[in-house]
Amino acid sequence: MSPPPESPAHGATAAEGFTARLKSALVGDPTARFVYVNNFEVERVWGRDEPGLPGAGLSFSSATVNRIEEVGVLLADEHDAVVLKEAVDPGYAAYLDALGAADGARLTVDRNVPDRSVTADALDSPALLGALRALADGRTYLMPLGISPDEERLAEAAGLPLAGPSAAVCKEVNGKIFSRELVDAAGLTAVPGAVCRTVEELAEALDVHLVQTGTPVVVKESLGVSGRGMVVIEDAKRGERLLRMIERRAGADRRVSVVVERWIDKQADLNYQFVVGRDGQVGFETVKTALTENGVHRGHLFPPALRPDQVEELRVAADVIGKELAAAGYFGLAGVDALLAADGTLYPCLEINARFNMATYQNRIAERLIMEGRYALATTFDLRPSRVHGFDEVRAALGELLLDGTPRAGADTGRPNGVLINNFATLNAMLRAEGKPYGRLYAICVGDDEQDVRRTRERAETLLNEMVAKP
Repeated sequence: MSPPPESPAHGATAAEGFTARLKSALVGDPTARFVYVNNFEVERVWGRDEPGLPGAGLSFSSATVNRIEEVGVLLADEHDAVVLKEAVDPGYAAYLDALGAADGARLTVDRNVPDRSVTADALDSPALLGALRALADGRTYLMPLGISPDEERLAEAAGLPLAGPSAAVCKEVNGKIFSRELVDAAGLTAVPGAVCRTVEELAEALDVHLVQTGTPVVVKESLGVSGRGMVVIEDAKRGERLLRMIERRAGADRRVSVVVERWIDKQADLNYQFVVGRDGQVGFETVKTALTENGVHRGHLFPPALRPDQVEELRVAADVIGKELAAAGYFGLAGVDALLAADGTLYPCLEINARFNMATYQNRIAERLIMEGRYALATTFDLRPSRVHGFDEVRAALGELLLDGTPRAGADTGRPNGVLINNFATLNAMLRAEGKPYGRLYAICVGDDEQDVRRTRERAETLLNEMVAKP
């Protein structure tokens, strides 16, 4: 466990970067100390007592999901700390330090239990809790990815105030029902659909939007995440089958918590981010093309292929949505999923994620290392390692393709291209926890244009697969 940084004096000058803007909006101090707790899939906690869809709870290894928290080291600036489930691989730490990409202190839990979230591990860590209590100085705040009752308990145990609102507010505004009702009330362009809180309302919605139109629909749990809690229904027969299954599960109270929306053919999925301040002011941050596969997030491409008027439409929507979030008591980072349809219609809000998302963890590093005019592809590499690999092996495998700040051949001086690894821990997480040959690396490919970054990704995937194939 590395020592925590000294909290800077009030009024100290801070770089006008993403973390400074976030701190100014949430606590009024751009040089406050945030202790980041990157509790991915906090929706699992929000949705504990919510009725779900049949067969919608499947996921890949929680050991892998829980180690995504390492990406938080890229968000912490020189004033901050990040709580981790394990120490960063020495080779990876040296790589990040050389890039100037990870400036905060790194605090580790007492014991990493692979299938527990970083929050749950932290609550069971007396030494870590003592270290967190020692940071309390009136200008240090706990900054989770999202706030559930677990993070509220951690804040109390650590003696640190939360930088965001209550868990109850966060759960409410993260529901797809909240998003749908906000869109309808605000008059934003909405995908045809309906909110369903009872089996009877679901039956009516399926009749109106599926049976009568002959158009497939998507049924979404209000608090589903990462492609789970979502079912595509293509015809009336499948709709009837789903309704019967839900009726059996719902029991006497007939309660459901879903949104039904018609299927829309798309040009692109989009994600944009903004910050809602404690004073209700809304600051637009970024918009990116979101890459999805069967509803599961697979990365981002930026800048997106949008016209200026389309970007402006999203800015206007962000202001409308942000003000409604503030009225509901929310302040903090919000990411909104949008859709550009095949017919050119822009649907500015499919759902609101009033929490950090993967795009959030790209903001600080993009400001520092991805220059204007560059293209970037945030992506994942799914690999099959038969043994644990150190980061130095990844460095050797990628060779000159690894982005380390050195200008590359063919690139303008000071405009490096290549692959930046922004999460290494997930490569070995499942192998260590379950002995299964599965690993994942998160990376950002930087290049001259979209074709360039996609070629870079293909080359890196080949090299990494060659690496794990070696005994």
